[in-house]
Amino acid sequence: MRETANFNQHDGVYVRLDALVRLQYKASGFSFLPQQPIHSVLSGRHASKLRGRGLNFEELRDYLPGDDTRNIDWKVTARTGKPYVRVYTEEKDRTVWLLIDQRVAMFFGSGQRMKSVVAAELAAISAWRVLSVGDRVGALVISDTDIKVIPPHRCRDRVIQILKQVSEKNQALSASNEITANPGKINQALKQLTQLAQHDCLICLITDGDGLDSESRRYITRLAEHNDVITAFIYDPLEKDLPAVGRLRFADTEGQLEADTSNSKLRRDFNTNFAQRLEWLATASRRFSIPLLTIDTLAPVSEQLRSALGHHRPSRRY
Repeated sequence: MRETANFNQHDGVYVRLDALVRLQYKASGFSFLPQQPIHSVLSGRHASKLRGRGLNFEELRDYLPGDDTRNIDWKVTARTGKPYVRVYTEEKDRTVWLLIDQRVAMFFGSGQRMKSVVAAELAAISAWRVLSVGDRVGALVISDTDIKVIPPHRCRDRVIQILKQVSEKNQALSASNEITANPGKINQALKQLTQLAQHDCLICLITDGDGLDSESRRYITRLAEHNDVITAFIYDPLEKDLPAVGRLRFADTEGQLEADTSNSKLRRDFNTNFAQRLEWLATASRRFSIPLLTIDTLAPVSEQLRSALGHHRPSRRY
């Protein structure tokens, strides 16, 4: 459900492509790398989880005097009867996948911005940051009806393509009954990601957790085996603690209703839904060593990223 008060058509309800493009100037002062300040969500046990750039296998060749014996391929050596070494080259860039939730469940806000707007802004800042250090960025943009896949590339046009898809999905959201909520769409997206991100990628899940279940856990397990995963949990403070302020008007895809927030059971059920989604993600974070960022709809996204990931001077690495 979405609270309808305190918004106008263009202030915090929807995003425009030009606004997402301008966020490139906010894409600094934070890092996804493991070398983090002590207060960073990536410090401590999460630090060793982030792999950074690695090595790509290039070829097998005859062993030459002076070669590192640790690179000897013992299976090939045993089969051929002569020593062979595996030659590697340094990986020049890294692929980053953004999973960006723009389903109707994200069309919720109580004062400043919708969750869908915050998710769009976070995706834009992340994409610009990845591009600024010369890495490739791709995305899966989820709506309730489809999943748009934008293959990763290291160029400004690819970031613009991602942001265009995000803005189009965002502006298609509404509280009308023309949109049917589809919680299962997130599992379809996670399944696609397991096929697209096979190893050594950085995967950023930007969602409010709606629809995550045991099937999601299986896909996340597969993703976390060979990739780094970071989850950004988008929430509105009203979800966390619905106040007793009398009657409020809400809207969802089935229409509008007024709810009496002085009803203690209503507040308890509303807050329980939020707590269950957050606990699901927190449990996954502990189990798979996945850093969990909690991003609210009130504070600027760039400030929240810097607070969670640490303050850094602009550099070539994220």
